[in-house]
Amino acid sequence: MLKTIFTLILLMPVVVIPAQEGCISPDIPDDFELLFNGEDFTHWIVPEGDNGHWRVVDGVIDYDAESEAAQKDLWTEREFEDFILYLDWRIKATPFLNMGVPIVLPDGSHKLDENGEEIRIAMPDSDSGIYLRGSSKSQVNIWCWPVGSGEVYGYRMDRSMPDRVRRGVTPVMHADRNIGEWNTFRIELKGDHLTVDLNGQRVIDHVQLPGLPGKGRLALQHHGARHDGEWTAPPSLVQFRNIYVKEL
Repeated sequence: MLKTIFTLILLMPVVVIPAQEGCISPDIPDDFELLFNGEDFTHWIVPEGDNGHWRVVDGVIDYDAESEAAQKDLWTEREFEDFILYLDWRIKATPFLNMGVPIVLPDGSHKLDENGEEIRIAMPDSDSGIYLRGSSKSQVNIWCWPVGSGEVYGYRMDRSMPDRVRRGVTPVMHADRNIGEWNTFRIELKGDHLTVDLNGQRVIDHVQLPGLPGKGRLALQHHGARHDGEWTAPPSLVQFRNIYVKEL
């Protein structure tokens, strides 16, 4: 019986994501659908009035954080219920110095000083993420914070959520690669439970997201703005590639 199972596994066809430096590239079974073809925005809705700030460059989705659209995020055409999503992402640059980054504790709270005030640190920052089922609250974050990418900020910061939820959406480790290097997300959503792997490490493990919509589109998040030529918030200076999805 074991020999038969092993033989079936060996014969299973796969679509191999091309390996590139600094990126964990898993073998994706052929029942996954390619959501980005490396050439254009088929399967995606470019924001009306964007004026070329979301674009495809050298086979990747490239964003400069300066979309001129009213709604600046890049959404999928289709809605999804339960799914597994693979995608590679990288932060291109961190020109914004964020003076207010908290130290996030394992339970999702912020570290306090001797006066009971939140400790804030300064660090170069960029900010993006993946919206799940049409909801910005259920965003899987991409950024430079010490807590690491993969956290669900909207749920962690919602004090009406049970302690188990706020703890569960806080990454158990910092698994990000260096700025400028490629990272790989594996995001699994079944019902209202979320699991996130980052670069092969489990950072969010089957956490419940109460109130999550049952169906909705995916989005690549815009963040940041300029005023008089200066960034006023961490910009989404990001790229994406190798985007695959399987509906469950």
